[in-house]
Amino acid sequence: MKIYTKTGDKGTSALYGGTRVPKHHIRLDAYGTIDELNSWIGLIRDQKIDNPSKNTLLTIQNKLFTVGAILATAPEKAILKNGKERLSISRISNTDITLLENNIDDMEKQLPQMTHFILPGGHTTVSYCHITRTICRRAERMISFLNENEPVDENVLSFINRLSDYLFVLARKLSFDLKAEEIKWIPEKKG
Repeated sequence: MKIYTKTGDKGTSALYGGTRVPKHHIRLDAYGTIDELNSWIGLIRDQKIDNPSKNTLLTIQNKLFTVGAILATAPEKAILKNGKERLSISRISNTDITLLENNIDDMEKQLPQMTHFILPGGHTTVSYCHITRTICRRAERMISFLNENEPVDENVLSFINRLSDYLFVLARKLSFDLKAEEIKWIPEKKG
């Protein structure tokens, strides 16, 4: 399999199933942002963090490949002529969403209660989490926009929404583990 095909040289790309769309199509933006998100999660996983978090991040990365495959499939090509689904992979399930929720709940039990918004930063690893969280939110906005025009599996939307929450709490947990200062955002009073 060659890495370069030259088929995109005129500004189009093929979705899974062969449909060609412009490279600026919202579907490509959505799964391209999922790819970007996955790369940043890999960077967090490469840091000196606890093994359970690394393992959860690896699971998330695998699920993000599933999300990318779902988003890369043209809706009109999702079902084959014989009635079977084109993608013969497991979908994002309620169990995947519950995994994130359980991890969030477990991490929050160890953390001091949050009373204010927190400024991103305090340690490089924590900052990577916050950058990743914002990329996750961008992916969520793109998938939501795509969903307005072409329905997207609601579990995909829920998973990405919960993932951004997970990344926020992971940033707090890593701040705690690394003894990094969490700086509260205290709004300035008028006048």
